[in-house]
Amino acid sequence: MANTLLKVSGLKVAYGGIKAVKGIDLEVKEGELISLIGSNGAGKTTTMKAITGSLSFEAGDIEYLGQSINGQGPWDLVRQGLVMVPEGRGVFTRMSITENLQMGAYIRTDKDGIQKDIERMFGIFPRLRERKDQLAGTMSGGEQQMLAMARALMSQPKVLLLDEPSMGLSPIMVDKIFEVVREVASQGVTILLVEQNAQRALQIAHRGYVMDSGEITMTGPGKELLVDPKVREAYLGH
Repeated sequence: MANTLLKVSGLKVAYGGIKAVKGIDLEVKEGELISLIGSNGAGKTTTMKAITGSLSFEAGDIEYLGQSINGQGPWDLVRQGLVMVPEGRGVFTRMSITENLQMGAYIRTDKDGIQKDIERMFGIFPRLRERKDQLAGTMSGGEQQMLAMARALMSQPKVLLLDEPSMGLSPIMVDKIFEVVREVASQGVTILLVEQNAQRALQIAHRGYVMDSGEITMTGPGKELLVDPKVREAYLGH
């Protein structure tokens, strides 16, 4: 059995009296690609922020590599290999693509390894190689999303959390992003993907969790959720 890398137990998060997340449990095992789907406002992004230490929570426990990480900040967690690509990308707009990738490796000291990984990123994301000296702020949304993912991978994450990577992108770019997510997963990176495009997310997921109004309402293999009548009606428009 694969090791559980990330385990969330009884997580509750409230904003000013509104219970955004109501005691959820989820786990991510080594080598899995897990999709967390649900409508807008279901609590998916809130869950991600709580896991990565950028939002405090009122109850529950988050374990990473078998240890509780409650109260640790995002920087501490990046050093331990738990890395999030936030919704909205957050690239360094006034730096070149290459400089952004170098920033992704700020916790590393192995210069040769960093250079090799930059080359590896250019292999996974050929479009970034073509524009490697271009300022990140001048790129399209889809290209910035690729850069944000590549930059996160430069820190050599054990678990990569992706928050709405296809949001606001053209259909062609959405295809490309999902291709890349699948490719990264095939290279052994464990992924937790939050995504409104339920169909695409479940197609590539080993397992999925369905979130509604702050609660996990269903879980199961991605392929099974994809054909489940309730999921199809609520999230797939059939």
